[in-house]
Amino acid sequence: MRYIGALLGYILLGINAVVSALMLFVAYSPYLDPQSYPILSCAGLFFPIFLMLNIGFLFLWVVIYRRYALLPLVTLITCWNAFQTYFPINLSVGEVPEGAIKILSYNTRAFGEMKAHTKEKPNEVLAYLQNSDADIICLQEYIYGGKLPKKDIDYALKEYPYKHYFKLEKGWNGLGCYSRYPILSAKQIKFDNNMNGSILYNIKVGNDTLCVVNNHLESNRILDSDVEAYHAMLESPNSKTIVSGSKQLLKKLSNATAIRAEQADTVVDIIKNSRKKYVIVCGDFNDTPVSYTHHAFNQILKDAFVEAGNGLGISYNRNRMYVRIDHILTSKDMEVHDCQVDNSIKASDHYPIWCHVSLK
Repeated sequence: MRYIGALLGYILLGINAVVSALMLFVAYSPYLDPQSYPILSCAGLFFPIFLMLNIGFLFLWVVIYRRYALLPLVTLITCWNAFQTYFPINLSVGEVPEGAIKILSYNTRAFGEMKAHTKEKPNEVLAYLQNSDADIICLQEYIYGGKLPKKDIDYALKEYPYKHYFKLEKGWNGLGCYSRYPILSAKQIKFDNNMNGSILYNIKVGNDTLCVVNNHLESNRILDSDVEAYHAMLESPNSKTIVSGSKQLLKKLSNATAIRAEQADTVVDIIKNSRKKYVIVCGDFNDTPVSYTHHAFNQILKDAFVEAGNGLGISYNRNRMYVRIDHILTSKDMEVHDCQVDNSIKASDHYPIWCHVSLK
């Protein structure tokens, strides 16, 4: 029995070694160029799985053989930056000082699919924006029509005297900005794919100019058939459903990841060349915190949620795909006081994300 127990221990240690190696690869996969390694660059999606497996092994070894606990412990320490990015912990968040600016970013899914806005029955998204007390609002999937004309949207947000709307060349998608501060200029950042886009706003705040980039980066274009394949993997996790479902989803995700990488690099280059002191980049990135897209922005900016948020901050909430793909990043010359993904409103497949910032 003693030899059987020792053999079982070595087998578990070998499995732990493989899991640790895979976690290291996943944690550092954002450094891979998705245009060169499209499938491998999607590895960050599996970070929470390997994180939980390593934590499980850590507890296992602490109970049965403490010496082996060093392996998952060292792995977790080595992957700490990825963990802090994915699951930030900020136990003490300071008070918001007077004069701080509240930034709100929200993929509205066509204002909850263009429901009318009346006094008797207000549109849920517009009512939320009216009560948000935000100073600058950046909207993605700004789509109007039918029972919700644009004039109703502008009237509902009449407390924001400065506004800009841009309709993308293909599809219904649009980007919008409503601001209490003067919008000095708004310029489209052009991508090869015109179904998604970014707008750079220069906004006058006191004696300073704040550069705000509102983004809706390349969508994964997940169809109903892809969702069905994903659900089949969750409900019947056998070799057939996992292999077929993984192939179907990875092809979609890897293609989109490569396109997003190019878009992110384009926006980053523009920000670098602008040499603006105060910069905010926000919107629907369609990518998780452990991804090339997020890493590209995080090289020159800091993630507001990592600085002053807590937990997973899940912002996409449909189809059992619960991830944080909506982000706000600020320049290092700005101070973030708090940041939150607000799950109190269910009108869209995204939750809004907001933060308070000050110009140092």
